[in-house]
Amino acid sequence: MASRLKDRIVLVTGSTTGVGEATARLCVQEGARVMIHGLEQDLAEAVCADLGKDASSYVVSDIGVAENCAPLVAATVTRFGGLDAVVNNAASVARSNLETTDVAFFDRMIAINLRAPVLILKAAVPEFKKRGGGVVVNIGSVNALAGGANLLDYSISKGGLATMTRNLANALATQHIRVNQLNLGWVASRNEVALQMREGRPEGWNQNLPTHITPRGTIIEPSEVASHVVFWLSDDSAPANGVVYELDQYSFIGRPMGSR
Repeated sequence: MASRLKDRIVLVTGSTTGVGEATARLCVQEGARVMIHGLEQDLAEAVCADLGKDASSYVVSDIGVAENCAPLVAATVTRFGGLDAVVNNAASVARSNLETTDVAFFDRMIAINLRAPVLILKAAVPEFKKRGGGVVVNIGSVNALAGGANLLDYSISKGGLATMTRNLANALATQHIRVNQLNLGWVASRNEVALQMREGRPEGWNQNLPTHITPRGTIIEPSEVASHVVFWLSDDSAPANGVVYELDQYSFIGRPMGSR
């Protein structure tokens, strides 16, 4: 079987753990060279050591700081000679509601989850044009549809990301740049599993959940998300553009009340 991303250069933000890491690993398996990005140097080094120096490199930076976004793109181009695709995956999932949020919290959430993808694509699009086009996959959340009561700022940021996805898909389509988004349901990343245990769930909680939450008893694995991301990065998903796709085990539309 041909590699779906052969010779593509892909930047994956937030790719030292969870969905981003799984995506980076599968991209390399599918023939891409990948720029790893995250906040922890040791984790970035470990992922790159597994993937190999020819297929990967890394940048450690906080993209919640606006000045760090364009240099991340520049580092990718310098290291690999171009850029074909971006996966905007890095995000804060900090809890908040109307009572607990404040200006600093809100601004930080928007800076990471919404402003950074905009600034990264502002820098990436000129690089895409040099190569005749490009592909973007934004990692959103089903919380973009409304969101949990304790995820106010996060839900707002992901709703904005969905609007950005559709807007840029339309604006950039004639330049052969596709922009799509995956709105993820509940994913069993290492960080999420640990967070839920800190909040009181028992060890192994994600492997034995009631069917009204997940019909198979387990929530989504990062590797499952990665398979979808690679599809949307690849030519197999063309010409789809401006798609915001809910990746979950139950439909959010038309589901009877009381079943969730």
